[in-house]
Amino acid sequence: MREIRIAIAGAGNCASSLVQGIKYYGKKRGKDRDSALGLMHYNLGGYRPGDIRVVAAFDIDRRKVGRPVGEALFSKPNCTKVFSGGKLDIPVKVQMGKVLDGVSEHLKGYPDDRRFIVAKKRPVDVAKVLKRSGADILLNYLPVGSEKATAFYAEACLEAGVSLINCIPVFIVSNRKWAKRFADRNIPAIGDDVKSQIGATIIHRCLARLFEDRGVKIDSTYQLNVGGNTDFLNMLNRSRLRLKKVSKTEAVQSQLHIPLGRERIHIGPSDYIPWLDDNKVCFLRIEGRGFGNVPLHLEMRLSVEDSPNSAGVVIDAIRCCKIARDRKTGGPLVSPSAYFMKHPIKQFSDEAARTMVEDFVRGKIER
Repeated sequence: MREIRIAIAGAGNCASSLVQGIKYYGKKRGKDRDSALGLMHYNLGGYRPGDIRVVAAFDIDRRKVGRPVGEALFSKPNCTKVFSGGKLDIPVKVQMGKVLDGVSEHLKGYPDDRRFIVAKKRPVDVAKVLKRSGADILLNYLPVGSEKATAFYAEACLEAGVSLINCIPVFIVSNRKWAKRFADRNIPAIGDDVKSQIGATIIHRCLARLFEDRGVKIDSTYQLNVGGNTDFLNMLNRSRLRLKKVSKTEAVQSQLHIPLGRERIHIGPSDYIPWLDDNKVCFLRIEGRGFGNVPLHLEMRLSVEDSPNSAGVVIDAIRCCKIARDRKTGGPLVSPSAYFMKHPIKQFSDEAARTMVEDFVRGKIER
């Protein structure tokens, strides 16, 4: 198998965890029984984690632009856990992207180590860099609310013939017009808004489906999340949360036969707590009625390192996207998007989506 050449837009915590994971699992090479610990698949369609190679990266922070990727991914304001040994030998340098709406104004009121600091450099021609690097896939890891910036990178992908894996809640792959453009160019894409390995959304979806399958009527539910990374700091600007709330809410509503009324469901970020760093804490409650119309309430608390949690999913998304490129299959990938993303072009239950991904890898035509 050939290597999978990836480019990264946004050298933050999520990118750091992903690239650390490529090194971590690449060193194991299936030699021991723990080689696949933490992965959904060690070998996916013939591709292993160590087959993934970073060939380009873009950011706007002065502590990252111009530095080798292997150094930039450990630069402030990144704060995720280091599990790869603390050194990444990736000489490719981070290049200056376009800021557009990628940086919220409110960040200026916070310490330098916690916020983005825009580099005073001219943006590069992203499409040209993608072509020159030979990238197969671009991962979009921009901050939540970066709608114009995400569209800019999507355009660059279309121009360069590069696939897009859109990990944030800006609707590109699930948007019919954008989806058609990727299909017309026969470029595979996966999106939108990554669904973490064992995260708040996947658990909320599973519990909602469980309640319904067991005959319990859900009356109301909430999911509140707090954390201390730049993602949560960025989301203190509530104007950037519009699509985030839509994405997370629809992901849960899609598992219900009859969606809850708007006033009976609340899902979204709640607050920023600096000392939590990349740890995310979810508080979840479901209120319902079971046998005899008797009330039933569930309370749950989940604490998880946010960025490795998403990387465990993205590493599979990358390999599925490369499989599609090898097969010269273009447009939104229905099965991988349904399994790996909160807001795919078509929703399925997680159990059904997993089966569909396995079928996709084996070469079965997508629904």
